[in-house]
Amino acid sequence: MAGHGGSKTAVIAAVIGNLVIAIIKFIAAAITGSSAMISEGIHSLVDTGNGGLLLHGMNRAKRPADEGHPFGHGKALYFWTLVVSVSIFGIGGGMSLYEGISHIRHVAPEAIHSDPTVNYIVLAVALVVEGWSFSVAIREFMKSKGSQGSWQYIRNAKDPSTYTIVLEDSAAMLGLVFAFLGVFFGHLLQNPYLDGVASIVIGLLLMAVAFVLAFETKGLLLGEGVDAETLADLKRRVEADPAIDRAGDILTMYMGPNDLLVNLGVAFRPGTTAEEMHDSIRRVERDLQGAYPECTRVYIEAESLPESQAEQSLAT
Repeated sequence: MAGHGGSKTAVIAAVIGNLVIAIIKFIAAAITGSSAMISEGIHSLVDTGNGGLLLHGMNRAKRPADEGHPFGHGKALYFWTLVVSVSIFGIGGGMSLYEGISHIRHVAPEAIHSDPTVNYIVLAVALVVEGWSFSVAIREFMKSKGSQGSWQYIRNAKDPSTYTIVLEDSAAMLGLVFAFLGVFFGHLLQNPYLDGVASIVIGLLLMAVAFVLAFETKGLLLGEGVDAETLADLKRRVEADPAIDRAGDILTMYMGPNDLLVNLGVAFRPGTTAEEMHDSIRRVERDLQGAYPECTRVYIEAESLPESQAEQSLAT
């Protein structure tokens, strides 16, 4: 499983891009009074903060295990990704909805006759900067997902940083489109309410992205294991060892993006000596970790033997 190098590059690019865009959007909003531009400014500012939270989570996840956290700090990334989803929903989506509704209820007189040129310039600049950030994120995303479909990869990925920035940047690109449509048609039709509608749509878009992030992160925080196909392969590899008769329950849980805990019980073949059991366990550990490098912790327990088998093993 890949490390955080590529996703960290995408996050840093997103933070830089969003900070620049947020400043430009707020300046334009102050000049024109556009509700959609205020929402877009909030959106970019929230994305900047979220990028910082993701970087913090990635750094915390790298901390080694200690006495208080014997399985390491890998789940820190899952926690901070959940915080990001809450931030997108509450701050980004909530404030955009509030701004849009407020604009519709109390249209500023200057919004009807103001010159939209500044908004168009800012949206064009934002599109270029956002496009650069998105290109970095999508390049790393495509590299990570390989031959999997995009949605399938998001559902199966154990490193949320690889797709969080892609979802945020995708929402940002769509938000720019909605902001442009709101400003353009609002002035074309002399209908300032459309600007507020665009802000509401941007808010709903952000809430949808936040829901996807929260839903996918929930499983990882609660202790998500490997998929059924991988579980079947783990069992096949264990039972392929010549000293093992069968594998019992195989319990797995991701302690972090690159940290998989595997706990399983095995029943050895009749007549297997203690030394042969020891060698078998080492072989299975090497095989599992060779096939799945993320298996950083493999615990194998010999299941209770039937009485006749136990007597035979002791006699041997």
